[in-house]
Amino acid sequence: MKTTKFLLASMAFCLTQAYAQETTSAVTPTPNPAPNDKAKSASIANERILPAESAVHSNGQVNIKGKAVPYKATAGTQPVWDKDGKVIASLFYTYYQRSDVSQKDKRPLVISFNGGPGSASVWMHVAYTGPKMLNIDDEGYPVQPYGVRDNPHSILDVADIVYIDPVNTGFSRILDPKADRAQFFGVNADIAYLAEWLNTFVSRHSRWNSPKYLIGESYGTTRVSGLAKELQNNHWMYLNGVILVSPTGLGIKRDGPVNDALSLPYYAATAWHHKVLPADLQKRDLNEVLAEVENFTLNDFIPALSKGGFIDPVQRQHIASKVARYAGVSESVILQHNLAMPPAYFWKELLRSRGQTVGRLDSRYLGIDRKEAGSGPDYNAELTSWLHSFTPAINHYLRDVLKYKTDVKYNMFGPVHPWDSSNDNTGENLRLAMAENPYMRLMVQSGYYDGATNYFDAKYTMWQVDPSGKMKDRMEFKGYRSGHMMYLRSEDLATSNEHIREFIKKATPAAGQAAKY
Repeated sequence: MKTTKFLLASMAFCLTQAYAQETTSAVTPTPNPAPNDKAKSASIANERILPAESAVHSNGQVNIKGKAVPYKATAGTQPVWDKDGKVIASLFYTYYQRSDVSQKDKRPLVISFNGGPGSASVWMHVAYTGPKMLNIDDEGYPVQPYGVRDNPHSILDVADIVYIDPVNTGFSRILDPKADRAQFFGVNADIAYLAEWLNTFVSRHSRWNSPKYLIGESYGTTRVSGLAKELQNNHWMYLNGVILVSPTGLGIKRDGPVNDALSLPYYAATAWHHKVLPADLQKRDLNEVLAEVENFTLNDFIPALSKGGFIDPVQRQHIASKVARYAGVSESVILQHNLAMPPAYFWKELLRSRGQTVGRLDSRYLGIDRKEAGSGPDYNAELTSWLHSFTPAINHYLRDVLKYKTDVKYNMFGPVHPWDSSNDNTGENLRLAMAENPYMRLMVQSGYYDGATNYFDAKYTMWQVDPSGKMKDRMEFKGYRSGHMMYLRSEDLATSNEHIREFIKKATPAAGQAAKY
């Protein structure tokens, strides 16, 4: 959803010029038809079956920060095997390699996952770090004609990137109808089979010596936090860094007063954006306001909520007044919720008098409901906007630009339920992986207007990953004036990618620098 409009003819010309397609397609359906069995071949060709093994190669070039960066793109599939070596599923991936770099052992590799669970890799692929980005306006809203254009802020200048679709997302599918779905759809099952798949990918593409980084967005942060330990302890693959974009709670407990309080700074950011704060707060810079609200949240709000119904009435009124002031709603609303207003109610309440709701994943987006009454919005205004622009763009890009031809449907969100969420220890897994590997660094990126995985909750997660504080010099937090996908805002696309560049540089040690404490 970003930046300027493109004319259809101009877009088609640019895409044609950027991709001198030397498409070498090695599409091998599973099972292979007998060479002389034409009837069987025709049958398979007409079925919507993802090939277990395939690869379509093309060349492109993108200008990043004013310099031409040539690259090779591979859109393909690689199998998932069971313990007996039988193909049971196939994962679709898109792999970009800078083509004017010969030494892979010095070239960083960024491994990218989105979340859900059940979400394809589309979001960061064609809107954040990749060489192409959506046709959207500067704030991230859809524009026509749909499609993609060059991303001048891509990190391809400093690292190769692979975008991976887990089972049932994107084009990825289960191929064996008898395969147990439980081996794919759960916190720990997801981590286990993806680590095995990555081991094969790194081996096939000769990337064992490369500095390696994981980046995950939303539930993808749960995935990559668990993968950091799984790759290290069960595949002996050591990482240089992990980037968490709009992170989940990573299994770190925060029930009760802490959970209820952590949303307040997000409420304040949203109220500031929509200009409904009291005048004295509204005229101040957002960062200054948030610093005050964060201090109140930690030192006053959490202790007050901890007292429950036994809080002193005078203190109760004082806290309600302050929370209402920061959240941009009335004191009566805060008191009616026993000081802890739920996010869904906030999305409905903040602009109720204007007849509008605010988005869950990005509260800059506005919606209109059937009626102004109620305790939550009718729909997620931001998600419908995003699907509007992302869906045609990724289907056009993969099929018509990268030339990956298939009748398999591209699942923006795929069927991955029931999902086993038990035994989520991914935060502790990340801590242990960092403790065992002195090279590994962590960066957290969050948008101030994200109400699903709010930025202050993300800060809390980072603090709790390392309760000893002994590794905090290897951790950093970056905040942006946008939402869950902060990169959809043009200004933040540039800044957030630059932060990744700086992170990779810091986390890639100089030659001969030993990994030790």
